[in-house]
Amino acid sequence: MAALGALTVDMYLPSLPEVVRDLAAGEASVQFTITATLIGGALGQLLIGPLSDKYGRRLPVLVGIVVHIIASLLCLTAADVAPLIVLRMIQGMGNAAAGVVAVAVIRDRLSGADASAVLSRLMLVIGVAPLLAPTFGTLIAAVWDWRMVFAALALYGVVLLVIVWRFLPESLPVERRNTGSARSVLGTYRVLLADRQFVALALLPGLGMAALFAYVSGSPFVIREGYGLSEGQFSLLFAINGIGLVLGSQLNAALVRRFSPVRLIRLALPISTTLAVVLLVIAATGFGGLIGLCVPLWLMLFVNALVPPNASAMALTRHGERAGSAAALIGFSQAGVAGMVAPAVGLLGATATAMSVVIVAAMVASTLVLALGTPAYRRGGWTLATDQS
Repeated sequence: MAALGALTVDMYLPSLPEVVRDLAAGEASVQFTITATLIGGALGQLLIGPLSDKYGRRLPVLVGIVVHIIASLLCLTAADVAPLIVLRMIQGMGNAAAGVVAVAVIRDRLSGADASAVLSRLMLVIGVAPLLAPTFGTLIAAVWDWRMVFAALALYGVVLLVIVWRFLPESLPVERRNTGSARSVLGTYRVLLADRQFVALALLPGLGMAALFAYVSGSPFVIREGYGLSEGQFSLLFAINGIGLVLGSQLNAALVRRFSPVRLIRLALPISTTLAVVLLVIAATGFGGLIGLCVPLWLMLFVNALVPPNASAMALTRHGERAGSAAALIGFSQAGVAGMVAPAVGLLGATATAMSVVIVAAMVASTLVLALGTPAYRRGGWTLATDQS
């Protein structure tokens, strides 16, 4: 379930230059097909979160996967970039159910450091997608064309639907469900948004995802075309950077057993920001060529992988009784902030410098949100993880 959204983006990613040529569209508009998926995911999560609190976890995710399957099949027929953008948005709304429910089920069963550790394992799954998905997408597009990537995504949805139907138990018993009206749903979001620390913590995964998707959406043009790489070479490099995400998330799963989540975040964010600045300097000067660009990028992805699972776990700990809605707002932050920020790479020129500027902006904003919105850098700030409301 956690991999569905990542696969939907990453399998399609290597084909962006071919989509530009096939649909006779501009780079920015084709990049927006990635953004549309994120925006659809953001809106879908706001809907799915309360529904999963009201009707349980199984029904919303099953409906969402069906929506994903139908939208994937319709993407096969898109003859212009405009309908493709709309269908990708619908696809993202379907994917949202899988993402929200995956996190909510964890919170139904675990909290605190235990939840952070398991969320880090989910990051392993999400990190494996960049390792494998572009390669599969490249192979599919080479044998057939880029449209058949959506046939593969539909097939994945069918398999996932069967697995969820057969093996995912209901983790939210009837007595714990929110049986209120639509007004009570709005009230739930009002309570969450009134919690300043929750909002700050929920924004951190979104800003981290914005930095990641600035790289994801810009890399086909910045790295593949900018440095003349073949699809296979680009997929290999993308996989190597995916290893950084995997190793960082698994390091976090080990460290969180010894150190509180807030201690890890307040150390990881300044280091990530510094690495992002180094990346910008190298991109602007061209020092070291492709290798010079990739080294600080890999390190930044590695260190920044510690932030989303810890921030999400701390945010969910504050509102365990509203896990579905809380997970929805966190997911909305991830998809919505990333969806708004990632197109800036194309608008700024789809260059290495443009990509690096967006990454630096996201990391600086993350550090400021943590410093101003939480007590993480104040005396006694390490108690944040256990401060519940």
